[in-house]
Amino acid sequence: MVFMRLPVPHCHLVVAAGLILGISRLAPAYADEIPRPDPWLDPIPAQTEAPQEDSPWPAPPQPEAQTDPLNQPAEAAEPTTQALLRAREDLDLLFAELARPEGESWARAETDILRIWSRSGSAAMDLLYKRGEAALDAGDTVAAIGHLTALTDHAPDFAAGWYLRAVAFYLNGDFGPSLADLAATLALEPRHFAALTQLGGMLEETGATARAIQAYRESLRIHPNQQDAKDALERLEQETQGTDA
Repeated sequence: MVFMRLPVPHCHLVVAAGLILGISRLAPAYADEIPRPDPWLDPIPAQTEAPQEDSPWPAPPQPEAQTDPLNQPAEAAEPTTQALLRAREDLDLLFAELARPEGESWARAETDILRIWSRSGSAAMDLLYKRGEAALDAGDTVAAIGHLTALTDHAPDFAAGWYLRAVAFYLNGDFGPSLADLAATLALEPRHFAALTQLGGMLEETGATARAIQAYRESLRIHPNQQDAKDALERLEQETQGTDA
């Protein structure tokens, strides 16, 4: 995970520590802070009448098949209570495997966890998530924030949407909204190791070393094989020991 160096006011540190570290039940009440793009999904106008045989005008050309994967609708999903419970049980097993520092099975567990997290259960919401992800990959943080605001507005229980928008806000230089979205992410999924690592990096940037160490340690307790978090924690612990000495 790449962390950009941004000028951040230090007054946010108390807010970050109080809101996020050790968070358990924080209602995600941030979706209305940013106006939703309108319209956020542009439907393709359908032809309602067939061309008349005696019409002097040629029939309009039919649109070519879309090849952009973002324009392909996601598979419909209607998760039942049993399906949700089964997914939670699967996650519990995967997190147990993820926490094993030895071997290579953790890599497969990490991939499976991220895949499960990326599924909202709604084809329309999955499409918004993919559009936001693609905009981030293209470096268009403004477009990403637009798509992901629509996503968090319509799917406030989807932790991955909050986390991805937190990343988009951060890359756009919006420190406060990014912290708020990380808080919402961890309220919905306290084991979100990527959100904890992101938080650690943001706190480290502002010089809140003790809080950053706490966030990195919590992230590594869940996923001990994150090399970036391991390196950052080792660096900060060495700096702290040097200061204490």
